[in-house]
Amino acid sequence: MPQEQYTHHRSTMPSSEGPQVYKVGIYGWRKRCLYFFVLLLMILILVNLAMTIWILKVMNFTIDGMGNLRITEKGLKLEGDSEFLQPLYAKEIKSRPGNTIYFLFYRHSILKIQTKILFSFITGPKAIEAYGKKFEVKTVSGKLLFSADDNEVVVGAERLRVLGAEGSVFPKSIETPNVRADPFKELRLESPTRSLVMEAPKGVEINAEAGNMEATCRTELRLESKDGEIKLDAAKIKLPRLPRGSYTPTGTRQKVFEVCVCANGRLFLSQAGTGSTCQINTSVCL
Repeated sequence: MPQEQYTHHRSTMPSSEGPQVYKVGIYGWRKRCLYFFVLLLMILILVNLAMTIWILKVMNFTIDGMGNLRITEKGLKLEGDSEFLQPLYAKEIKSRPGNTIYFLFYRHSILKIQTKILFSFITGPKAIEAYGKKFEVKTVSGKLLFSADDNEVVVGAERLRVLGAEGSVFPKSIETPNVRADPFKELRLESPTRSLVMEAPKGVEINAEAGNMEATCRTELRLESKDGEIKLDAAKIKLPRLPRGSYTPTGTRQKVFEVCVCANGRLFLSQAGTGSTCQINTSVCL
């Protein structure tokens, strides 16, 4: 029988079996599990989205920056208090105009500026250390207030005040054009165990305009002028503790002098006699 007739005969034969239906998809507990996982995934997505929005709101994320940190054309702008847990590297740190910048360190900090010259500024719980070839402090106008290097320390302020109770101690010499105390305060120059020497090639002037001046020593007080003279310019000159001699006719004869005063205030000695001998030596007054 040809193949075409066999196929036609098979198709025209009545079938004793009913039509078969094949189910396509997921049914039963598998379908319920799939819906559960899809619902759980949607809940996680919503929670994640809500947390992301909350973090953006709390951290104040904007187009210009995050929180108190703003990104500008000149760099970063930080407003308010901030805490840095790791090293901070910056070219310039400055405060807003009219405000003060504060640096607070709980333990210690190290500030290093490294170019051709290395400068380190270290703050600790007990001391502040600065390392560098030269250290300068200037005013806003550029005037030098303090400078220190290997050769010298310069104080450029008009006045240097020492407020300590013990004053200031200089183990070596000090050179200054003027030493004076504050108004209504005492000025004391003291060397507890050694001598105190004041030298100046053109003169030393000690002036007390509104009070007394005292010079006290234990042994001898000496006023010496090598090439000039010593002037005592006062309305009254008192020598209250001069010793007084007594006449003893049987004692040994000693040379006794009397003090004579010229009209211009010059003092000279003249050998004493039974009367005054100052008139004999008036040539000293010329």
